[in-house]
Amino acid sequence: MTLRAQLFTVAVALLGLVGILLLVRRGRLKERFALLWLAIGAGMVGLVALRPLLDRLAEALGIASGTTLLFLFAILFLLGLLLHLSVTYSSLEEKVRTLAEEVALQRADSVEVGAPIEEPDEGHDEPDPA
Repeated sequence: MTLRAQLFTVAVALLGLVGILLLVRRGRLKERFALLWLAIGAGMVGLVALRPLLDRLAEALGIASGTTLLFLFAILFLLGLLLHLSVTYSSLEEKVRTLAEEVALQRADSVEVGAPIEEPDEGHDEPDPA
């Protein structure tokens, strides 16, 4: 990898790190995910610095080049990240369902027996037909 390519890669990684910190500061990204993305950015910088080591590891594993090995690591990492996010999504989906059931039960308990159920007002200013 040429010096120009290394500098470009480091610059992109550093810009990514700054972007992640800005997202955390604005509250758009939770800290636990920010740590993951910060580790990815630091890993990119590290891989640029350790490129000869990556090439030797690829050669030892019988892989054509360090770049191919890097793509293999990236794909495996992304698959792991997708699995983690799927587990998180499943957990949150279950919590939302449970909360929706609890709200429905609380509304049912607050309504008098035999009285019509009133829909919550969602900000529509429609006149009553009565």
